[in-house]
Amino acid sequence: MERLSLKSGIPAHLRGAILALGNFDGFHLGHQAVVGRAVSRGHHERRPVIVATFDPHPVHFFKPELPPFRLTSLAQRERLFAHAGADGMLVFDFDADLAATDAEDFVTLLAERIGAAGVVTGEDFTFGRGRCGNAELLREASAQYDIVAETVGPVALGGEIISSSRIREALKNGDPGTATRLLSRPFAIEAEVQHGDARGRELGYPTANLAMGEYLRPAYGIYAVRVWIDDQHQYAGVANVGTRPMFDPPQELLEAHLFDFDGDLYGKRIEVALHHFIRPEAKFDSLQALTAQMDRDSAEARRLLALPE
Repeated sequence: MERLSLKSGIPAHLRGAILALGNFDGFHLGHQAVVGRAVSRGHHERRPVIVATFDPHPVHFFKPELPPFRLTSLAQRERLFAHAGADGMLVFDFDADLAATDAEDFVTLLAERIGAAGVVTGEDFTFGRGRCGNAELLREASAQYDIVAETVGPVALGGEIISSSRIREALKNGDPGTATRLLSRPFAIEAEVQHGDARGRELGYPTANLAMGEYLRPAYGIYAVRVWIDDQHQYAGVANVGTRPMFDPPQELLEAHLFDFDGDLYGKRIEVALHHFIRPEAKFDSLQALTAQMDRDSAEARRLLALPE
């Protein structure tokens, strides 16, 4: 998998590719259908496959005041696209110039600067200044360059169309199970472990502390989790997402305690996947009461993750 940009250019061996075009934040089942169709076409036509995404998210560009809402980082998307069978990930830098590009000029960019032979999008894909371009315009304008553009219909689950908005709503409501079904994997936050104040270690529960950055904030509370270290080793655990109401000053963190782990994680990149919501964040009368609840939370996490006591 190669990460590409317009500034660096498209290498010769990836020109003539089938391009899956969309934002693909979360890479849920609907996104997977679009990329899957591009990969299928690439194999059939003996062409490479490139998945194009945008960074920052166009919504964030136009409304920077909105709270964080990302479901995946670029690094996570790159791994997911590679597992789906793509040869490259093209990152469009969504800036003022790209936002001002006419729809017809964007199609010219696909033909001349990327060298796409085919384009696959979702039916609701829009592009160009003012979002004036749609699937029909893309198909007609692309034909002038002998680019075959096609769309993939929406994917439904539980009688409703799968969407990133539906996933975000589930996570904010403390329902990671629904998010998992729509994503086909648990929602996961990946970041570098930072130094904390060692409160967890003092209580007998050392934690790996992560800043949540641009990720969507799920419901604050306690979760049963699985943690990947350097994308190589996995551990089960229990995590707190929130502002630690027992301690001052309030600090928003994801704090993960890994079961049966003894080592130094500072400076390592880990990915914490939220599997089950156990309870909301709460303030207790004493540290002893907090520790007793942490014992119960750990036992519940082990039960939910089907681990031995």
